[in-house]
Amino acid sequence: MPLAHLAIAVEAVGWAHPDTICLMVANTLIGNWDRSFGGGMNLSSKLAQLTCHGNLCHSFQSFNTCYTDTGLWGIYMVCEPATVADMLHVVQKEWIRLCTSVTESEVARAKNLLKTNMLLQLDGSTPICEDIGRQMLCYNRRIPIPELEARVDAVNAETIREVCSKYIYDKSPAIAAVGPIEQLPDFNRIRSNMCWLRN
Repeated sequence: MPLAHLAIAVEAVGWAHPDTICLMVANTLIGNWDRSFGGGMNLSSKLAQLTCHGNLCHSFQSFNTCYTDTGLWGIYMVCEPATVADMLHVVQKEWIRLCTSVTESEVARAKNLLKTNMLLQLDGSTPICEDIGRQMLCYNRRIPIPELEARVDAVNAETIREVCSKYIYDKSPAIAAVGPIEQLPDFNRIRSNMCWLRN
């Protein structure tokens, strides 16, 4: 394999947990990026700007996978062997920024994008039926779109900081990596980067 494939995630929450929507907004804040996107420093995601400017990876994709009573919130990335450590460091710095200093304008953009993506997924009878089935399994009811939008709108920068601090800050991540990963830092170093040392 010429490229390193790496996923890092923290334990999140299940579908029905009140913090799910907030973690979905945080996931949208991190976003995704691929070399073919273009945009450079004009990308809306701070991580995408840093990645593009530093030529740190080929692509990354944030994810928020929910199960019944737990979940995984993290990011998957494809890097050159020499940039694995730098990319991981930038990702962890961005996660810490979500916990400490995310701004209202960033959160507003992420909320609009999340609502747009949720509605764009419902573009035919088949995805609508899948959505109904998934919601019946997860919530025992179909959540109306206005209610879902109201839940997303209730999220602000302060709630993002609180929820991210609860699930990301100073938590042990799960890491999976394949390919040329000789430059992947030791787990203890990765774990220590999940928080800031303050005086």
